[in-house]
Amino acid sequence: MEGKNIRPNSVMSWVLAARPKTLSGAAVPVMIGLSLAYSDIGRSEFNIIPAVLCILFAFIMQIDANFVNDYFDYVRGNDDETRLGPRRACAQGWITPGNMKRAIAVTTFVACGLGLPLIIYGGIGMLVVGFLCVLFCFLYTTSLSYLGLGDILVLVFFGIVPVCMTYYLLVGHVTAEAFIASILCGLVIDTLLLVNNYRDIDNDANAGKKTLVVRIGAAYGRRVYLFAGLFAVVAGMSFIYYSHQWAAILPFVYLALHYATYKKMIRINKGKALNLVLGETARNMFIYGLLVSIGFLL
Repeated sequence: MEGKNIRPNSVMSWVLAARPKTLSGAAVPVMIGLSLAYSDIGRSEFNIIPAVLCILFAFIMQIDANFVNDYFDYVRGNDDETRLGPRRACAQGWITPGNMKRAIAVTTFVACGLGLPLIIYGGIGMLVVGFLCVLFCFLYTTSLSYLGLGDILVLVFFGIVPVCMTYYLLVGHVTAEAFIASILCGLVIDTLLLVNNYRDIDNDANAGKKTLVVRIGAAYGRRVYLFAGLFAVVAGMSFIYYSHQWAAILPFVYLALHYATYKKMIRINKGKALNLVLGETARNMFIYGLLVSIGFLL
């Protein structure tokens, strides 16, 4: 139904522009950070207020990033008829560029408003963290993704920052285990960017967008996709097993799904059909986060 009978600036157009399927990428690292914190400090010391604020901040920042990406890719002319990925709101005329700019201002303001009270729980350093989240939200689409730095930003802002900062706000410090869990989480979430860039390799190359997949080629891009998920599970088994056995064992279910999706990626190889792989990767990513979180709680 996506793209059919969508009235400009309607509620449905904004829902599609927010890309609700991508919200799992925001949910997974916070979920892992919260579950590990709960496991380490127990129910009596677990503070629900910063936990809720972390979740809301992550969700709004993800929507903000989606709006920024939608608007600036449209302005740069990247969302033309050759696009293979899901349709974008500005390019389809669902939302006018002026309204999208105003929406970016609103979501940025709301995210900052939600993040500001976290100073109470994490100190003035939370201002720096929040500022960097907003800054790189804009820099990713406008410049850094064109330099092939997207995978590093995913590792930092969908792994290290949300997992470690969520844990820190609840516990008061960051353990080695929380840091390792954040790296592994970032690798799993990066599989979503990898398959996205794998699908768009030709368009990105023509647009001068030097993504990692463009730089190393499609064949190696597929292998990086496979080994990112594989390493996350194997490394988790190695580093987390002795303290949280279930958090190390349960993700092997994810690994089976990840490998099956990788084989589908090889079979499809090119074209819009790779959006099926994108959808499965998002599903697998959420399952990974759920399994790791359940493992920490067990």
